[in-house]
Amino acid sequence: MVRAEVVQDEQRLRRIEAVTDATLSRLDVADLFDEMLDRVRELLQVDTAAILLLDVRAQQLVATAARGLEEEVRQGFRVSVGRGFAGQVALTRQPVIIQTVTSDNVVNPVLIQTGVQSLLGVPIMARGELVGVLHVGTLRPRRFTLDDVQLLELVADRLSLASRARANTLDQSAALALQRSLIPAELPRLPGLELAGRYVPGHASGVGGDWYDVFTLPSGWLGVVVGDVAGHGLQSAVVMGRVRSALRAYALVCDDPAEALTLLDRKVVHFEAGSLTTALYAMISPDRETLRISVAGHPRPVLAALGRPNTVLGAHIDPPLGAGRRDQARRTTTVDFPPGSVLVAYTDGLVERRGELFDAGVARLTAAVPLASVDTVAATVMAALDTEHPADDIALLAIRRPPR
Repeated sequence: MVRAEVVQDEQRLRRIEAVTDATLSRLDVADLFDEMLDRVRELLQVDTAAILLLDVRAQQLVATAARGLEEEVRQGFRVSVGRGFAGQVALTRQPVIIQTVTSDNVVNPVLIQTGVQSLLGVPIMARGELVGVLHVGTLRPRRFTLDDVQLLELVADRLSLASRARANTLDQSAALALQRSLIPAELPRLPGLELAGRYVPGHASGVGGDWYDVFTLPSGWLGVVVGDVAGHGLQSAVVMGRVRSALRAYALVCDDPAEALTLLDRKVVHFEAGSLTTALYAMISPDRETLRISVAGHPRPVLAALGRPNTVLGAHIDPPLGAGRRDQARRTTTVDFPPGSVLVAYTDGLVERRGELFDAGVARLTAAVPLASVDTVAATVMAALDTEHPADDIALLAIRRPPR
């Protein structure tokens, strides 16, 4: 009897060592998933093993990796939390065992078609949040034991770290790729103006929804936009892309920046509910002498001009986009843009610093803008505002009307 217990303990130890092997950490996430599933199938002597990760926005589990159920992944199987076997594991966040698989307790047709008879599933959790579901199955009836459950939970714990890292990496890579595709790689060369832009992602919080845009309009006016979608990550970058495209469309049918932002606000409230965006939209006249600008909760730009101190542009600040404020009409401010002037528009990441008043950062920026070429302006401002390790994204657009 003692000998049998010793053998069981040795087997249990080998099982634990197999799924906590340090060499597994050297694998990339996709290879780690496959290797862990192979080991689980061998250790538990099961025929199938699968990982379904949670799509948080859709609240659905998505088949991501499988052994013995590869068709589940190829078909892109999804199931809502609370529905079917995996959905119940996700809903209860507890192990679930099905001794006899039927169409009443399983909604995934692949499980039925492959002849799976018994299932064991456990939630994959990270920091108290559901990440996904790990489940195994057999082609013959099987009574899963407490040891089986504990081993699968150990595997799920190992997978949770890798899946969270995978999700973060994918989101950051996708957000950065999306943002870089939407922020102009090269600004247009235009008569009577010099343009320079800078974008720096925040190191602490990752890519967010900051952007700038410049486009010519059929009327000959030039559209200039700087905006910031609240939040960080892929979702903010996606909203940023939608807002940017919508504003371009409204700019084609509106000669007034305030009118374009009013239409954009309605779009954000209706289609991007819950998101908040600040933006400024300026129009520069064909002769370059006039600026018309409307500001939606955004920092006002700095204007540097010959023969007078640098100033924050005296534009009205209206509510941000998405705030749902219909009781206040948006306003457009018209100002002169004399030869030799420099306009610097930016997002708040350029001037905001922890433990410092916002106005202090704006004052530092205002003092730093030189009357020089736009590349010199951008370099000087970025250096003066210490943007090497920003806590938030920074978008900067410098526009200069050269002296005559």
